[in-house]
Amino acid sequence: MAIMLGQLKRFARKAPAAATRPESSVQVSGEPVIYDFGMNNGDDVEYYLLKCDRVVAVEANAALCEAASKRFAWEIKSGRLTILNVALSDHGSAGPLTFYIHKTNHVLSQLPEPEPDVRDDFEAVQVSCRTPSSIIREFGPPLYVKVDIEHYDLPVLRELFAAGIFPQQISAESHSAGVFACLVENGYTKFALVDGHTVPDVYGNAIIQTLKGVRRFSFKYHSAGPFGGVIRSSWQDANDFLYTLADARLGWKDIHARRG
Repeated sequence: MAIMLGQLKRFARKAPAAATRPESSVQVSGEPVIYDFGMNNGDDVEYYLLKCDRVVAVEANAALCEAASKRFAWEIKSGRLTILNVALSDHGSAGPLTFYIHKTNHVLSQLPEPEPDVRDDFEAVQVSCRTPSSIIREFGPPLYVKVDIEHYDLPVLRELFAAGIFPQQISAESHSAGVFACLVENGYTKFALVDGHTVPDVYGNAIIQTLKGVRRFSFKYHSAGPFGGVIRSSWQDANDFLYTLADARLGWKDIHARRG
């Protein structure tokens, strides 16, 4: 734990380059939207549609987009759900990006090129790309943003914040200590942790507030779990959360953050 705590403290002391920090936030007009950056099979979308009238889901794997489009055909037809088959990029590009789809476990698919010893486990495909900020500007102000892009959460966060977009509620996986440092540097003051391994056990019979009232909801394995007040771990300031994260260690754990 001492080594992990030291690593987190070093990252926390290192602010992103000043050039990436906006002078002020950008106002995005429209009705609130939940953004699912890293939709996977759509299990999180099912929950988000209970929480908000508009959901925008982004997924680079075309097969998963096709399956989710069939699963949520009515929601798409009614205009409540938009699925974008694109990869997220931290810079604008007219051309496609290479995305690596895992041949046997789609949740391991990723944008960065895999390490040489596992490269044969992936299939490289070309996918159109967009910046996360361009998507939010098009579809409306975020009620909540989930970022779960395998090994790419930090660039997504940095692009959003550099564009002056600071969602009131946001989450990202803690594979890098830089994720927590980036959130702190950009004005987030309250934090809670959701352990991905325990989501179905802790939240398999959760009571949630929906658009139509209170109901029970079962969060599935590999889903991100809830956001906001349903989270059962304590909300902490940055100093206390630093120790919580060091004790839990980095990995398949989502850092939930609030501003103000």
